[in-house]
Amino acid sequence: MVSPASHNGSNNGSGAPARSRTVRFRIQRCEGPAKPSRWEEFDVPVEAGAGANVISCLQLIAANPVTVDGKRTTPVVWDSGCLEEVCGSCTMVINGRVRQSCSCLIDNDAPNDGDVVTLQPMSKFPVVRDLWVDRARMFDSLRKIKAWVPIDGLHDQGAGPRERPKTQQTRYVHSTCMSCGCCLEACPQYKLEEDPDDWDTAFIGAAAIGQVRLFNKHETGAELAGERLDALMGPGGVTDCGNAQNCVKVCPKEIPLTEAIADMGRAVALHGLKKFFRGK
Repeated sequence: MVSPASHNGSNNGSGAPARSRTVRFRIQRCEGPAKPSRWEEFDVPVEAGAGANVISCLQLIAANPVTVDGKRTTPVVWDSGCLEEVCGSCTMVINGRVRQSCSCLIDNDAPNDGDVVTLQPMSKFPVVRDLWVDRARMFDSLRKIKAWVPIDGLHDQGAGPRERPKTQQTRYVHSTCMSCGCCLEACPQYKLEEDPDDWDTAFIGAAAIGQVRLFNKHETGAELAGERLDALMGPGGVTDCGNAQNCVKVCPKEIPLTEAIADMGRAVALHGLKKFFRGK
């Protein structure tokens, strides 16, 4: 976290005073669900080279929530957990781009005195308050595709099947998904659906499709492969993807989501043919 003392030119460890600058944060705020939004601006002192990120600056604003025009306001609300790009909870739109706020360094995005950083909540999920959104729909999608390995009652049957290195490499990158929502925010086919009754027919999104690939390639997880593919065959499934490929461009873990969508598209087609000829 950046200390407010840095604004006065604190020592950076090299013996020379650290260079300090002021970054203006323009933040879209909202008091709660269905409430109107407004904009507020805050000036934050940032020490150059100190590794300040958006979260540390939000912490400074929360400690002294006074706008640039001298108005005292409520602390800005955001969601965060690990602060090391693992939990996915601090996703927001920063200067027009969806990303993790914990890994957004101020030195990179606002290197000069007087630079402006604009913060907005994701638009594809209901706003709880300010920058905090409700990602419940993402986790409901994981339930829909049965994103787990069915091992109940199997733990006492010895070692599981061996996994081939190539399959392991394919699965590993998908296991790094942190359900951050970046791919869904950038997807033109993924729309805001506030009513849970509409979730089953709306596009499920790249994140869930990638997780189907992860679990269907697991030797034990493949027991539920047919049920997962059934979920992707229905309304809102893999065929609803418009191939915009925005998901790959914004994924902080560089997961090959378009590759997964293509792979699962083929799997769904083959699964459908098998069901047709089996009369099921």
